[in-house]
Amino acid sequence: MVKLLIVDDSVFMRTVIRDIVSKDPTIEVVGTASNGIEALEKIAALEPDIITLDIEMPRMTGIQVLEELRKVKKRPRVMMLSSLTSKDAEMTTQAIRLGADDFMLKPKDIPHVREIGAELVSKIRHLVTLPVRKPVIHRTEKLQAAKRVVLIGSSAGGPPMLDTLLAAIPGDLPAGIVVTQHMPPGFTAPLAERFNRIATMQVKETENGDLVETGKILLSKAGIHTIVSGVLDEKNTKNGRIVHSNAPPIHGVRPAVDKTYESAAQVFGKNIVSVTLSGMGNDAGEGALAIKQAGGINLVCEEKDCLVYGMARSVISKNAQDKILPLNKLAEEIERVVLQMEAGNV
Repeated sequence: MVKLLIVDDSVFMRTVIRDIVSKDPTIEVVGTASNGIEALEKIAALEPDIITLDIEMPRMTGIQVLEELRKVKKRPRVMMLSSLTSKDAEMTTQAIRLGADDFMLKPKDIPHVREIGAELVSKIRHLVTLPVRKPVIHRTEKLQAAKRVVLIGSSAGGPPMLDTLLAAIPGDLPAGIVVTQHMPPGFTAPLAERFNRIATMQVKETENGDLVETGKILLSKAGIHTIVSGVLDEKNTKNGRIVHSNAPPIHGVRPAVDKTYESAAQVFGKNIVSVTLSGMGNDAGEGALAIKQAGGINLVCEEKDCLVYGMARSVISKNAQDKILPLNKLAEEIERVVLQMEAGNV
């Protein structure tokens, strides 16, 4: 049984979160708190496994709570609940740097908060299973332009799956990685910070002009399309470089997975592995088809491991998938295919 403490200055939010999580028999709400000072008292008294933590609260903010928890030897796992504002995005990044384990976004319309119920429960349960990892030592040598690329696309339900996948992909994989996760503007920066504590390679939010490099994970910046453009180096070899595009949203989203998949197919051709995870809508199908036509490989996660199966199903509907695998088998298959590509057998 997971012991949960809910910390929020809104009575409505405390009530709704309690109602949502209480429906799961594996989660026990051991208490609630309306401000940071009360939260610290209840953490000491109740010893919860996880707390949901609001950012803006009277008397003591969520950020100040995290600063106090750094002084405590035994501390609960912390999931921040953030509003969709640029200020909250900056504070969420700060929260992750202070040790928060995860974050989740509140809907713009608070009355619709129950719509995030399934994802909230999924994230809480995932936090319990997330292993305590020693700090990851990333490569320190100068990285080289990637000759092969792994593209990962996800949306709703994607971040917990990305935790599992990025922790399992070997750090010496001879490929670059580009992850496109649908997020509101401002929130891919804290997500990249968080992944950096989990992944076997360095993770950074994309910047215009970034080179796709072996041993580095690029996370597509929210609010803008990530295009992979071909550039020639001094040896006349085509490399992949990130170009940000303000083109209109596709499937109602920006960044769109289709944009990244399709553009990368023109640069890397048969040296691409795509992996489509959980997400709603049709984003990924057209891009996966472009990858298949270029000679690349498309992997799709099994439905049982996905919160929503829209994006993965869009790949299958185009008959573009090469394999459908459970989440815990994807890293192994990525490594196998990339090593075959390196050996020239794909």
